[in-house]
Amino acid sequence: MAVSEAAGGSSWVGAAPGRAGPGSGPGPGPGSAAGAGPAPAAGPGPCWAAVLACLSLACSYVGSLYVWGSPLPRDHPSVIKRRFTSVLVVSGLSPAFVWLWKELTGIKPDTPLPALLGLRLEGLVPATLLPLLLTMILFLGPLIQLSMDCPWRWLDGVRVAFDPRFWALCLGDVRWLRNQVVAPLTEELVFRACMLPMLVPCTGPGPAVLACPLFFGVAHFHHVIEQLRFRQGSVGSIFMSAAFQFSYTAVFGAYTAFIFLRTGHLAGPVLCHSFCNSMGFPAVGAALEHPRRRALLPCYLLGVFLFLLLLHPLTEPAFFGGAPACAPRLGAPPACS
Repeated sequence: MAVSEAAGGSSWVGAAPGRAGPGSGPGPGPGSAAGAGPAPAAGPGPCWAAVLACLSLACSYVGSLYVWGSPLPRDHPSVIKRRFTSVLVVSGLSPAFVWLWKELTGIKPDTPLPALLGLRLEGLVPATLLPLLLTMILFLGPLIQLSMDCPWRWLDGVRVAFDPRFWALCLGDVRWLRNQVVAPLTEELVFRACMLPMLVPCTGPGPAVLACPLFFGVAHFHHVIEQLRFRQGSVGSIFMSAAFQFSYTAVFGAYTAFIFLRTGHLAGPVLCHSFCNSMGFPAVGAALEHPRRRALLPCYLLGVFLFLLLLHPLTEPAFFGGAPACAPRLGAPPACS
């Protein structure tokens, strides 16, 4: 589904040093009807610069977690608070990587840097609600399973959700803050909002959606270090767990990258990330052995079916004022498919 210029998508102007920008020089411009061929992709220089910048971002993010050298485990409150400081500093500086990449490569989007990173007001409300709704549809089975197993009535849960004391307890728990606020916000900013604007002009949106999660998945391998350090299982089981975590974080990263490119907003990926952290990986094994599995398992299948059915309609870029990062090639018209 293309994002037209009129819908607010941005084209990328300028070119790598030594290359002519789109429409420059003699001959028909990009709007000419006669002999208009496909726009050239970004040269190898800008693309290598994008890859190196993404690697630097990933290494900086993970490295910031270990600058303190604490002998305590990762869930200790003092370790969490120190990591908050370092990871927030790195995340705050991450837009500078995008700015530096633009300056060094000469690739100049006609969109301001904050909007390119998904920080804009246009279309913010649908970009906040629709991706979260889509993710909740995917988790229809686990949500139904949770309601079946929860001793609370539905109205009791609503009352708790609107109770300020509940949120005060959450905000006072550093582990909750890490899992629901700091990790989703900083990871989506670094691994989606900052990496995708650099990757998309080189590869197009499809390959960028597949490549971006690899940095995200590999970045989660650092958990192996702590698990081996504190002997949290055998070496084989730790690496099997790491491989599984890499797989589902890569899939999840591709999904939030898709959401970011389709909506052009950071809010949706952050909320989806926070929701998935709160839900955890679906307990399919428990569902297969659940006493009410005949009613529960169809909910799992229905959720996946509705998710696939609504994936494109609920992320139609026109709902969100276009997607600034959705220029597939240097000089090509914007598109997100």
